[in-house]
Formats: sequence, structure tokens, C-alpha cells
Amino acid sequence: MTKMTMISMTRGSLLCTLAALASGGAAAQATDVALKSQLDQALRTIQELQKRVTALEQQKTAPATVVPAPAPAQTAAAEEPLPAQVVAPDSAAEKGAPGADKAKLEISGKVMLDSIYDFKRMNPQWNSTERPSQIPVNCPGLPGANDPGCGKDGETVFSVRQTSLAFKSTIPTSVGEIKTEESFDLFGVGGGNTQIRLLNAWGELGKWGVGQYYTLFMNVDIFPNTIDYWGPSGMVFVRNPQLRYTAFDNAGMKLAFSLEAPNAAIDTGKVSAIDPNLLGLVGKTYFPDFVAKFSMDQDWGQFQVAALLREVGYESSLTASGSPSGTKTGWGLNANGQFKIGAQDRIMGQIVYGHAIASYMNDGGVDLAPNSAFKAETVPSYGGMIYFDHYWSEQLASSIGVSMHHQDNTGGQLPNAFRQGTYLSTNILWYPAKNVMTGVEFIYGKLEQFDRATADDPRLQFSAQFKY
Repeated sequence: MTKMTMISMTRGSLLCTLAALASGGAAAQATDVALKSQLDQALRTIQELQKRVTALEQQKTAPATVVPAPAPAQTAAAEEPLPAQVVAPDSAAEKGAPGADKAKLEISGKVMLDSIYDFKRMNPQWNSTERPSQIPVNCPGLPGANDPGCGKDGETVFSVRQTSLAFKSTIPTSVGEIKTEESFDLFGVGGGNTQIRLLNAWGELGKWGVGQYYTLFMNVDIFPNTIDYWGPSGMVFVRNPQLRYTAFDNAGMKLAFSLEAPNAAIDTGKVSAIDPNLLGLVGKTYFPDFVAKFSMDQDWGQFQVAALLREVGYESSLTASGSPSGTKTGWGLNANGQFKIGAQDRIMGQIVYGHAIASYMNDGGVDLAPNSAFKAETVPSYGGMIYFDHYWSEQLASSIGVSMHHQDNTGGQLPNAFRQGTYLSTNILWYPAKNVMTGVEFIYGKLEQFDRATADDPRLQFSAQFKY
């Protein structure tokens, strides 16, 4: 049955309905007004049907329109929103600066777990690393005189304090490239607590550098491949706020100078028992520390020599005038380097000597202490380290070495004053995949005091690290 036949039948049915209505209306003697209303409604229905017939006929004769299906990639893009953009607007190159395509912002870091079994004990504030100066010696001592960490031998420590985050940027400008670095870890002190700690906050432009960075008096490149956080006790290691100028940098040779934040580690020793005012002696610094360093980097390895000149002061915090007070001159020399063996192996070494340089040493000692006449005197320090990093294969490596920091004590220091800290370690490290490291390390520390009392601390450390 065609659509036209259906329309014709519908039209016939309506006419029959109209006739029936007319006949029924006469029979029922309906009023003229009611009949007219029914006829008008029937005519409107016919007109609507005619419009629908015309539209159906036009649709039948019109050519079919094919709507193309959207491409699969377009469909996926429409269904999945784009990821959020990471924007660093201030890291863009200056307009017209040479090398504008070198602008970049780098984000890096690591997640690290240290699992330690300590065969003896360590000061609880520092038990997640090996620091010889923090090994308890006087156990048991007089009431209230026990060293922190005294107790029964044996302790397990878990720590994530070596977890770190760093941001580096390179920004081309019309006067040269700005280079910046900000880095943090979780190695704040405080028992098992983890606290964010600023490591470096550094910026360079041309020959100038400002901010907090590794002191110019040290060489961070010779730090061995260990998993213990603190590392060799006889190594120069401190991050210092500073202003640095590189006078010469060519053909692997560099000459640089820095003015650095001063610090004074004061030991009041026996004089505090003579004059209670001396209990309030604190370090006071008038001038910044001055450092000069020459370094040479060649295919065979590296050599550096650095000199330090500083003024170390003190004053009383218990008197209005600050008396007693005074200053002493400190100085130091540091020679260090590394020698390459094959493609990856290396030997690293350092020798350092000076007066009032304990503030720059990695662990232990003081800058000023009283002599036998109870006058302030700079305390001599000398330190050294030698380490060997070896790669058994692309996935297996080891490091072994020893380090020591020694001080020649003055006559006015107490018997428990730091005299020498010894540190040695060896490990086996496995790199099963890119950015993954795990390993075990044996670490041994020993503290010797002025009165020759000693204590040691052997420990095993297992660590797992994931870099990004």
C-alpha cells in the first residue's frame, strides 16, 4: 500500500465522517454553530495532512545525503579532555636574546628509603646517618652527663630523609644566560621526623654567582658513591650563602673567588667553670670569609687547590658591653682531586689543613677554644680522605674508602672535647633499570675525645632509590 493510497483512504474516511456528522447532526437537530465548528476542524485536519504528503513526496525524490563518520582520532580527542599545561612564564627567553631556543626548566628528584641496623648506638638526632662526632662515649656518666644516645646496643632505623626535589632553569637574556638551581631534601634534625631543608638556592649570570651553594673551599665532585647521607668526616663540605666571581674559565682551567657567610664554632672549655659570664660566649663575625680556588679539569681527571682566609670572633651575651670579646684570624688550604681509571672507575682524594676551619669540615670540631692561659685560640684541624669507585658492570658498582678529621686540642678544653673522627665504608650497589638503584653498605665510625676516651659505631644500611 503506497503513501498516496493511505492519504486517499484517510481523506475518504474524513468525508464519510463529515457526512455522518451532518446526518447525525440533522437527526439530532444540532445547532448550526456546532456543525460549523466541526466542519472547520475537519478542514484544518485535511490541510495538515496535505502538507505532510507534500513533504514526504519531496523527501522521496531528493538525493540521499551521506554524513561522514568522524575520524577515530577526532572522536577520541572529543571524548578525552587535553591535559593541563605546565607553564613557567618567567623562564621564557628575553625577546631578541641570542640562543632563545635554549630556554628550559628542569625538574628532578628522587624517592629514597634507608633501612639501617646499628650494631651500637648514635645520638638519636642523627641516627639516620653515620656521624663520628655524634657517637656516645660517656655511657654511663654522672647523672645528667650521659651523652645523647646512651643505652643498650642495637637499633633499627628507617628513614626517607634523603628524598629530594630540585628545579633548574636556563634563561637566555640580552646580557647572557641566567642559570638557577633550587633544591631541597628532608634531612632536618629531630629524631625520626622528616623536615624540608633547603640545600641550594643559587643563580648565575656570566661570571657572577649569588645565593646558597657549595662553598668554593670544597669540591663536591669528589664525593664518593656512597648511600650513607653524611659521608666522609674528613672531607670539606658545607653549603654557604655567598657572592662568587669567576675571573678565568678556559681550556678546563678556572680561577674563582668568593665572599661567604661567616660562622664561628666556639668551645668555652674550662673557663666557663671559672667565670659564669663565659657560659654566654657566642660566636661573632665582623667580616665575610674569603675563598680563592684554582681548578683544572682534564681527560685524565681533576685537580683543585683552594685557600680560605677568615676572621672568627666571640662575645658574651650576658653583659651589656659584650665583654669579654675578641677576634682571631683563621686560614686553611685544601688540595684535592680525582684520577680516572678506565671508562667509569676513579680514585678520589683530599688533604686539608688550617686553623679555625672546623665550620667547613663535614663533621666534628670547633674553631675557637681557650688555651691553658684561658685565652681564645684558633684550633688546628687537618683532614683527609681517599676513596675508590669501581663499576663491576653496567648494573653493579662498589665504593670503598676511609676518611679522618683530627684536631690538636688546646689546654683549656674539657676532657670530652672532640679530638678525632674516623669514617670508613664499603658497599655493593645494583642498578637493575634506568633510574632505579638498590644496595647495601657497611659503615664504621669512631670518635676519640681529648682525654683519649673512644667509642665506635658499626652499622649496615640497605637503601632503595627511584629517580625522576
